[in-house]
Amino acid sequence: MYKNRRLLIAGIHRKETVIAPVFEQGLQVSCFTNSDYNTDLLGTFSGEIERVGDPLETVRRKCMEAMDASGADLGIASEGSFGPHPSLWFVAADEELMIFMDRRYGLEITARAVSTDTNFDAAIVDSEEALLQFAAKARFPSHGLILRAEKDGERQLYKGITDAKELTDKFHHLLAYGGPVAVETDMRAHFNPSRMQVIRQAAEQLLSKVLSRCPSCAMPGFDVTDVLPGLPCELCGQPTAMTISHLLQCKHCRHLVEKPFPQGYKTADPRWCQYCNP
Repeated sequence: MYKNRRLLIAGIHRKETVIAPVFEQGLQVSCFTNSDYNTDLLGTFSGEIERVGDPLETVRRKCMEAMDASGADLGIASEGSFGPHPSLWFVAADEELMIFMDRRYGLEITARAVSTDTNFDAAIVDSEEALLQFAAKARFPSHGLILRAEKDGERQLYKGITDAKELTDKFHHLLAYGGPVAVETDMRAHFNPSRMQVIRQAAEQLLSKVLSRCPSCAMPGFDVTDVLPGLPCELCGQPTAMTISHLLQCKHCRHLVEKPFPQGYKTADPRWCQYCNP
């Protein structure tokens, strides 16, 4: 279905270095990029262009517009979001959403990877010592930094800094410019190796979904669409909030399959039971 087809990887931040090997090996496709389409027009981490829409809307638009610009019928795009972890709100997280589009067969498949292994951070610094302390914590110089300062409504911004002398020189320039100096991690993929690893994880999860074929029509993307709670307590037998089954559905023919006990065990530990451990 995909052997020898050309797969567009949308983006200008070298994400293809981690995405292409996954899909070229897994699908036997030939990956390419189109640097003429500037995905930054849909939003930048440094705030010059605000992202409009949620991550799914943005990544879908990114993929479709890049495919339109390249004349491709097969494409991948990803979108990163940074902030508190979905369940550990006091821990920073990197959430990568990736989409696979196949216009020949009318398919759209998404995958998501979330990791707390991120250097996402920002601070206001008023001395070189404070700047260098932040840089060390942010994994500089392997990970890039951004410096900015604002005065009287005017802003100066330096991105992609990976050299110590450049960092201090630009900091002192902004300090002399006036106003507080803000330093933040550069979250663009080609300046953030930690993020690149999460993008690779998302690519591997996406490939797994593409390779999952519907048992009825054999189309790719046969995947979990719902998670059902109710795994019985090992002690009292009452249903718990733990997962008892997954529902998998084909996006093409809507064939539905229930997979019981997806985690491999048929009872739940009593500590998760609202009756035994209210």
